[in-house]
Amino acid sequence: MKRLATLAAAIAVAVATPCAAVSSTSLGPDESPAALMAASVAVAEARDHAADAIAGKQLKPGGFWWASNAPSDGNLEVVVSLEDQQAYVYRAGELIGVSTISSGKPGKDTPPGIFPILEKKKLHHSRKYDNAPMPFMQRLDQYGIALHAGMIPGRPASHGCVRLPSAFAAKLFAMTEIGDRVVIG
Repeated sequence: MKRLATLAAAIAVAVATPCAAVSSTSLGPDESPAALMAASVAVAEARDHAADAIAGKQLKPGGFWWASNAPSDGNLEVVVSLEDQQAYVYRAGELIGVSTISSGKPGKDTPPGIFPILEKKKLHHSRKYDNAPMPFMQRLDQYGIALHAGMIPGRPASHGCVRLPSAFAAKLFAMTEIGDRVVIG
């Protein structure tokens, strides 16, 4: 498993930057220029770690890899690559999971930045999109962007959320806590 030392450093820089929206007194997204730069660095690092961890294999839409000897304690961080349509999960700085995703389609783009998990609900239904089911929902902002289980067609197809394969979404949901960071770049 690979360590992601620069993610913690990049997030620390983004959060310490005066224009950052996240403060120690409030949970909220950070879509500042510093956060976008930190997200870009985190995605590049995660991409390299994943290539080593899954031995360069391409994951098919709906596919994922999960480490068999993942640490059970430590900070959890999720890094989402909009370009690669993949999510990378780190526990205590070690890569423990890689998954295909489906992010927002054109015109309903998934926003980049650094987001805390604000709410978790095992079975949620969308208030915006015809009561659509959103299993293992983890809300990232006040406007409806969330991680959740859903169809993964191999391209951006959501209304802005990050869809995950159901089994991966369930594993991730069981591990995360309110306030854990999701980095999207």
